[in-house]
Amino acid sequence: GWALQLSLLTPYIQMLGLPHGAASFIWLCGPVSGLLVQPLAGYFSDRCKSRFGRRRPFIMSGACLVAAAVVLIGFAADIGHSAGDDMTKKTKPRAVVVFVVGFWILDVANNMLQGPCRAFLADLSGGDEKKMTHAMSFFAFFMGIGNVLGYAAGSYNNLHRLLPFTRTDACEIFCANLKTCFLIHICLIMCLTITALSIVKEPHVNVVDDERKGGSLMVFIELFGALKNLSKPMWILMLVTCLNWIAWFPFLLYDTDWMGREVYGGKVNQSVYDKG
Repeated sequence: GWALQLSLLTPYIQMLGLPHGAASFIWLCGPVSGLLVQPLAGYFSDRCKSRFGRRRPFIMSGACLVAAAVVLIGFAADIGHSAGDDMTKKTKPRAVVVFVVGFWILDVANNMLQGPCRAFLADLSGGDEKKMTHAMSFFAFFMGIGNVLGYAAGSYNNLHRLLPFTRTDACEIFCANLKTCFLIHICLIMCLTITALSIVKEPHVNVVDDERKGGSLMVFIELFGALKNLSKPMWILMLVTCLNWIAWFPFLLYDTDWMGREVYGGKVNQSVYDKG
């Protein structure tokens, strides 16, 4: 999901008519939602008393939201066309609105999944450091496989032939390929999520009873309050991490767009660019 999002959505939103310079503002939802959603998801999952367990409700909800979000994103052009977008004009405002809504939901859902998934691994390890190390190694390994498959699927121009109905008057080859990738993604994430949550038995862990005033707000108060107690090496590590992500994100978001525009001389909304 992340690989498809990073490689395909910057060119796609420009095909819907959003200016190149404005596309980066949409990506603000990633860090904003990560800053807010992951701490809250961790807080509430630690205190969840559902009969399904502490992590399962959040993982399943996140997976369902991901599925709904990619449907909105993939079918944004078709929904906009049905709502009255003029296909002869460069900008499709209704499609852009649908895309942005789906994009925000997708980032919120991704962040809702990340924290509880890692916490679920910690619960399953039972405090065994060796098991936790192996679990996180496999977690990173399969994330890497997912990225490879996502980028590979996004680079294949004839994927839409698997699902011919994805190509419509409002959705040409690039859009149809993106739509096909996301539909396959929905099938994979739902099948794997249901399989994992139904087979893996979650160990019983005592739920945290938090009697502090402030509720979930205390998460952020403690988070930022802890900064004053950090040692100098930790501040240096945080600074290096910050600079790394400042450099890394522009590459992730614009590498596909840069190759199409600058290396191959393509122009958005022209047939050659749309065909990849």
